[in-house]
Amino acid sequence: MSLRTRLVASTVVVALVALAGAGVATYTAFRSSQLRQIDDTLQRTHEPIEQLIDGNEADLQRAIERVAPGLFVALIAPNGTTELTIPARNPGHGALITDVTQLTAPDKAGSFADTPAFSTRDATGSEIEIRLRVSRLDDGTILVIGLSLEEVDESARRLVLIGAVVAAIALVVAAAIGWFLVHVGLRPLRAVESTALSIAEDGDLDQQVPGTGNQDEVGRLAHALETMLATIRQAFADRDAKELALQTSEQRMRQFVADVSHELRTPLAAVAAYAELFERGARDHPEDLERALRGISLESARMRELVEELLLLARLDEGRPLVRTRVDLNEIVVDAIGAARAVSDQWPIALRVVDLVVVEGDPSRLRQVIDNVLTNVRTHTPAGTATAIELCTVGDVGVVTVSDDGPGMTAEQASHVFERFFRADPSRSRTSGGAGLGMAIIHALVEAHRGRITVDTAPGAGVTITIELPLAHDEESMEASAR
Repeated sequence: MSLRTRLVASTVVVALVALAGAGVATYTAFRSSQLRQIDDTLQRTHEPIEQLIDGNEADLQRAIERVAPGLFVALIAPNGTTELTIPARNPGHGALITDVTQLTAPDKAGSFADTPAFSTRDATGSEIEIRLRVSRLDDGTILVIGLSLEEVDESARRLVLIGAVVAAIALVVAAAIGWFLVHVGLRPLRAVESTALSIAEDGDLDQQVPGTGNQDEVGRLAHALETMLATIRQAFADRDAKELALQTSEQRMRQFVADVSHELRTPLAAVAAYAELFERGARDHPEDLERALRGISLESARMRELVEELLLLARLDEGRPLVRTRVDLNEIVVDAIGAARAVSDQWPIALRVVDLVVVEGDPSRLRQVIDNVLTNVRTHTPAGTATAIELCTVGDVGVVTVSDDGPGMTAEQASHVFERFFRADPSRSRTSGGAGLGMAIIHALVEAHRGRITVDTAPGAGVTITIELPLAHDEESMEASAR
């Protein structure tokens, strides 16, 4: 059974119960009212009849019929014998009498005036009822006065019939109105159902569920369904993002293995060549022996440097904690500039200190960042390229800016500058730089210090590298936070 049918049936059942209750109450009130009216009639009629009995009328029956036409009257002597019986008569009907034996009456004379005994009995040989009033006279005679309830019963039957017809019409009207209201009320629910079926058939989770703004039960259902769809959409988006990340990671891993293999292949081949040279006769020629051993040493150092750089990147990827201490970045930069000048003075370096920059981090790793940046300048710019370094603070961030006036890079090259094994020179010649891990290490170290690094460059406009690191808290703040 559908929800609409159940709701309409519930409406009809409620209306039926209400109409039945109202009908029973109406019938009971009507019959009680009719019985009270008949009791009042019998109460008013008994006095004239008693006066006739006390007056010793010669023809008592005829006299009673004149003052109480159509009423049932019976006189019962004190010894229990019936002295007089006048049947009740209705126009167009036969005479009605009832058994008056075993009737009870008030014991004390006069008490009937206040509390007469009223009862209802079936007429003898008929289904019609007679309403009786029983009282005891002063001489002990029992006076019974009755009135037929045929008209009352007929009126009650007509009332029941009318009530049934009205109730039937009311039920039909209630069912029609209920069906219309339920049809209108369930229209938003049908829209929600249609949307749900459409989503189930097409699999389009981007469809919006109608009625989410309503405050009724259907609106709350629509809101719950929309929330569920949003959760499912987010779950699918997360799954797609994870799949894309896995694909990207797998691709990067393949590229990483290929790059490592490429970088290691050259020094390994060189070591093998030097070893073969030694096996073929360098033992008999000391000058070739020295050249072979020196070549093996150089290529081994190159492989060791590459492995160490890869090991550092792996440790940073694992999120291993760095040493955390207060570091004077000005001092780090000054030392790095001194070391760069000692390596070569063909790349002039100028320093401008705007603010004292104190950060929290690993001094050796921060020094490695500055060294790698300056090494990158010497590697990828011609001799004579000037470099300018500036230190300042912006809010809670310390900023180190390293700018050179070299040839710069294209936008495509700048977008890959922090990728591992990326080099602007695709030939990967040993004369044009290292393994392409320097900028990747710089990026990983800056991020490990919760900082940010950016590159601003253009062909012929040089390269500007900006490193932002959070400033260290002062000692009082650190002590307060520790407490």
